[in-house]
Amino acid sequence: MLQTSARLLRILSLLQIHRDWTGAQLAERLGVSSRTVRSDIDKLRSLGYPVHASPGVSGGYRLGSGAALPPLLLDDDEAVAVAIGLRTAAGGTVSGIEETSVRALAKLEQILPSRLRHRISAMTSATVTVPGVGPTVDADVLTTIAGAIRASERLRFDYATHDGVAGVRVTEPHRLVSWGRRWYLVAWDVDRDDWRTFRVDRMSPRSPTGPRFTPREPPEGDASLHVQRGAGAATWRYRAKVLLHAPVEYVNARLPVATSVEPAGDGRCVAEVGSDTPQMLAHYIGLLDVDFEVIDSPELAGQLEKLADRFGRAAASVTPNS
Repeated sequence: MLQTSARLLRILSLLQIHRDWTGAQLAERLGVSSRTVRSDIDKLRSLGYPVHASPGVSGGYRLGSGAALPPLLLDDDEAVAVAIGLRTAAGGTVSGIEETSVRALAKLEQILPSRLRHRISAMTSATVTVPGVGPTVDADVLTTIAGAIRASERLRFDYATHDGVAGVRVTEPHRLVSWGRRWYLVAWDVDRDDWRTFRVDRMSPRSPTGPRFTPREPPEGDASLHVQRGAGAATWRYRAKVLLHAPVEYVNARLPVATSVEPAGDGRCVAEVGSDTPQMLAHYIGLLDVDFEVIDSPELAGQLEKLADRFGRAAASVTPNS
């Protein structure tokens, strides 16, 4: 069992991770009784830390803000992660925080022990960032969304779709997902009664945030996987369904996550694939190096005929060795 001083620091650390904790949850994490938790909370309050409590079945403890807010408590791995994250943010896709990130990083590195500074230095000296272009998001927008997620509060925002159609969305925000140079919000759309993925650079949150909600199970069990499948497939201009003479495991290991693959018996599977052009799609399927049949795409079938003629002519032009 942790000693009292160590346990108080542990409680502060837990209160900084999530917004609300019940007494039973804290007791289970610390391996103590609920009575001991209440006593520790009283000690923290006597030290000036604003720990608020709400009664009832859904009540619990919450760390408030103010002049008595305790210092941020980080273990070694968390400190390294924060430092690397700040370095990345200095040249990343979130607009308006580049200079702020540099200043925060300088302050953090001043108080880090030498063993952690060496780890961070080794990581940054061995890493090169490839500059890229793409949409940026406002730091305040990310902060607003993250706050609504943490508090489990509904989020309203103006949104422009890919086609330029503007409207207001009311959502239960679940997770922010950073993929490549874009940020996405995975949320339950209240009006559409279904999960939706939103580009953050097209969002303009409205204040205040809405009432609290009970978080749902994430779509497909994983928010990042949901974004990869949905956003990846959304960029396809051409789609096709093909019967591949190969098992699902073989195909899944070679196709992107956005591709839907279903078993078809006898060691075969059906895949719904897509690409920007029929030419790219034909070449990509050919790279699987398996026999296949086109089920429903005339564009892909036509492109395969052109490739067959071209490759046939190329093969016929080869002069046999004498």
